[in-house]
Amino acid sequence: MTPLPTPSCPTLTRLYVDGKVIAEGFGADEVPAKLDEHPDAVLWLDFLDPGIEDLQPVAHEFNLHPLAVEDAVQDHERPKLDRYRNHLFMNIYAVNIEHNQGSPTLIKHEISSFITERALITVRKSAADIDALLERWDSQPEGVKGGVGFLVYGLLDLIVDGQFAAATSLDESMDKTEDQILDEGGAPRAVRRYGFALRKTLAALHRPVAPMPGLITQVMRSDLDFISDHLAPYFRDVDDHAQRATETIDNARDRINVLLQSDLNEQSNELNDITRKLAAWAAIIAVPTAVTGFFGQNLPYWGYEKFSGFVFSSILIVVMAGALYLYLKRRGWL
Repeated sequence: MTPLPTPSCPTLTRLYVDGKVIAEGFGADEVPAKLDEHPDAVLWLDFLDPGIEDLQPVAHEFNLHPLAVEDAVQDHERPKLDRYRNHLFMNIYAVNIEHNQGSPTLIKHEISSFITERALITVRKSAADIDALLERWDSQPEGVKGGVGFLVYGLLDLIVDGQFAAATSLDESMDKTEDQILDEGGAPRAVRRYGFALRKTLAALHRPVAPMPGLITQVMRSDLDFISDHLAPYFRDVDDHAQRATETIDNARDRINVLLQSDLNEQSNELNDITRKLAAWAAIIAVPTAVTGFFGQNLPYWGYEKFSGFVFSSILIVVMAGALYLYLKRRGWL
């Protein structure tokens, strides 16, 4: 069999027979010979950020559809599963949550894959942790291993577990700030900003996670029949985890929206209370102002027609105004 041209991008390879690795680290150009030499083997071939010219030889060898090849090299494709005559094209996202300076950040790694009868061909758009995937495949029970189905199961299992862990991480982060958000008088600005950051990250996480239950259901109903009867329960378990991840995100989004709305209501109530108190103080201050303004201070008073009276009234105004300022400052109104 004619060897394939060597791609310009980094590649990883493994050849499995009955779930056991019989060869790995060989060049992509050796793929046809390896498959021809081991007719019962299945292949994992991985490309890191390839160009379309890197995938063309493999596309010709495995009869991959041109539209699928085009989608594999495009960034930011939606999570999906497309069916073609002799293969499936799947696009999914590995996710992780990082807390940088207290704010949650969603890290996404887009992974496209071609699923054929004898090969799982993955295309990574960025350098995701591939060791975790290899460890997941190697740690599968013996009863699961065999055929392309177990490779697809290991990939989906790892992706869904990461998505569920990310959703749980955000939900737990919300627990830490819930009491602060619901404090009397409203949450501090930093806590409120963190709440908005949580809501933004949850919305970003929802986009790659929400389609996963439907995608896994489509994989299980595939016309390629690469999921054997003993693998079906494992795929149903992955589907269950995907639904739990989606439910966790939906519940967390509803929860953070309620918390932020409650904080807004608390701020509104506090503002109303302060406004009422300021109005009361304004009414009290208006009484002597109206009286002295009406009479024009033409009646005798302490220090009437004396310089000491002017000094006394000035000191009294400063003291009363200063005392009122300190009182309002201590109460947090100024």
